[in-house]
Amino acid sequence: MKTAELRQKDVAGLEAEIKSLQKAHFGLRMQKATQQLNNTNTLRETRRSIARVKTILTEKTRAN
Repeated sequence: MKTAELRQKDVAGLEAEIKSLQKAHFGLRMQKATQQLNNTNTLRETRRSIARVKTILTEKTRAN
């Protein structure tokens, strides 16, 4: 998800996005552990997406 789209969401929406990304990241880690993951770059992408959402969430909470 792009940064502009994330900035339009409210705090609850961002927290839900973090939960879904963390769940996806966990699933990818399990696939990697069992050697079922073909594209290991998705781990990096999800980790960075989580960081991006957390950064925007922190910005929104500090602005209030």
